[in-house]
Amino acid sequence: MKTPLPVAASVAQRPGYGGHAWAFLQFVLGFEELGYSPILIDRLSAEMATDADGAPSSTALERGKEWFGEVTSSLGLSESSTLLLDDGETLGIERERLRQMVAAAPFVLDVMGFLEDPELCEAAQLLVFLDVDPGFTQIWQETGEADLFGHHGRHVTVGANLGSPDCSIPTCGCDWIAIRPPVVLSRWPESHPASDAFRSVATWRGPYDPVWYEGTKLGLRVHEFRGFADLPGRVEAPFEVALDIDDADHEDAEALREKGWTLPDPAVVAGSLSSYQDFIRSSGAEISIAKNIYVDTQSGWFSDRSACFLASGRPVLAQDTGWSGQLESEGLVPFTTLDEAVEGGRLILADLAGRGEAARSLAEDVFDSKKVLGGLLAELDAG
Repeated sequence: MKTPLPVAASVAQRPGYGGHAWAFLQFVLGFEELGYSPILIDRLSAEMATDADGAPSSTALERGKEWFGEVTSSLGLSESSTLLLDDGETLGIERERLRQMVAAAPFVLDVMGFLEDPELCEAAQLLVFLDVDPGFTQIWQETGEADLFGHHGRHVTVGANLGSPDCSIPTCGCDWIAIRPPVVLSRWPESHPASDAFRSVATWRGPYDPVWYEGTKLGLRVHEFRGFADLPGRVEAPFEVALDIDDADHEDAEALREKGWTLPDPAVVAGSLSSYQDFIRSSGAEISIAKNIYVDTQSGWFSDRSACFLASGRPVLAQDTGWSGQLESEGLVPFTTLDEAVEGGRLILADLAGRGEAARSLAEDVFDSKKVLGGLLAELDAG
């Protein structure tokens, strides 16, 4: 009988966000490829399911349930997942069976402290916190704004530089295990570029506000993106970003369009697992602009989305957050300034096919879920 390995993550709460779901499902599917019996544990309460005004909505609750079912069934995970609902109700694996599986697992990988169910937390042999937003997580903890990971036995982060002298993110007394975002390569086959368009999927602001730490304001993607707004006018290629941007920021959106950016609706081009993949595969390369907090803290954060571009054989032009000395490839071009981004974009266009092959090689060497998660299991003595 295969050993169960649960991953607790929020999928149902964000219906229609294909990239968000893929980021967590890479872990679930990756553990499956390593021979485990993976379990996706999600939760959705009436308070979490809200409408556009932030009010609880029965329609939003039903849509969240539907999305969870769509996502899990499309990847063959219907029998390997559960959605925790109000009053102890579950959609998927029934509660007592889930508790038994959690108890039999070597650990539960808990994304951003999402698992709050007392019975399941108590049943777990080990709770492992997975930080996917380095900087926010630790500063909230340090300043007392949130206690996300104090009760976890081990701590994992995609911030590769946490604990290094060049990284200003507090460690909060934790011994952080750094990993790269995993990609299940069998789900992301390499293909030849169908265009020369630089593409991405991104949020303008995202769900969090900027944070202050030691007198410094650490901001969001908007605070970096504006500095690279002139990029399409200096590189002869289409720049298309499926940008989740609020109507209140319509002036920013119009300014980007005036400078040559195309802003397709993310609900259309990335509203499902398959459409997200198709959007990436029909690109020539990625343009990746990071959140200001990742850049200013030199966190070493690297995008799970960029890892998918690389796996698909698409070179990536990415803003450096402190990873450039660790990840070197013709398929990955770092930049810190607009001029560097322009030069990098032109270099990629000069050899799109060759750099695409290098991109896939980098994904195989560094981001392959078997290597990333196999290494994590070894670190946790759970292999």
